[in-house]
Amino acid sequence: MYHVMLVEDQEIVRQGLRMILEQDEQIRVSCEATNGMEAIEKMTAHRVDVIFMDIRMPDMNGIEATRKIKKQWPDVQILMLTTFNDDEYALDALNEGASGFLLKTSDGKKLIEAVYSVMKGGLVLHDEVTAKVMPRLLEQSNKAVATTDVDLTERERTITKLIGQGKTNKEIASELFLSVGTVKNHISAILQKVGLRDRTQLAIYALTHDIS
Repeated sequence: MYHVMLVEDQEIVRQGLRMILEQDEQIRVSCEATNGMEAIEKMTAHRVDVIFMDIRMPDMNGIEATRKIKKQWPDVQILMLTTFNDDEYALDALNEGASGFLLKTSDGKKLIEAVYSVMKGGLVLHDEVTAKVMPRLLEQSNKAVATTDVDLTERERTITKLIGQGKTNKEIASELFLSVGTVKNHISAILQKVGLRDRTQLAIYALTHDIS
């Protein structure tokens, strides 16, 4: 069972999201919040696996809330959900640790699939956002990552390649006949070697350094 928090200042939108998500028997909306500050308060009292986070809200916006929540609860997956098709919002959200960025025009099936994807270690971007954001992420990665070669083992290079292809931890584990825990350990070691923070940056690293 995946426990979800909805962070959205419009009640009618929260109701609609709850109805859509709870069509799946493995998803339960455990709590709701109307702004980022309230979301942080709710995190102390509820078990949450995934947060659907609005961007523009009173008192504390979604970007700031994401930053604070990921710092205190790093294992929580956050999906940014907004009506604003703005690459700056997407970049800010991803840089603060969000696992995906979806427009509120997304259909119900895509929202449910997003929950399963991020819980398996995937990155979820709405198609319209991807086209605008990927060039910016690549540019950002080129500036942030050292150009010197990093001594990765053959297994680490393979895992990095698969992450660059968008594979989840479970998919990588299945393909390489490893446990998910072993894949996570390898990813942690790779991140430390290349000096990156998360798998999103690692996926970009794989693309920009032509790891294949």
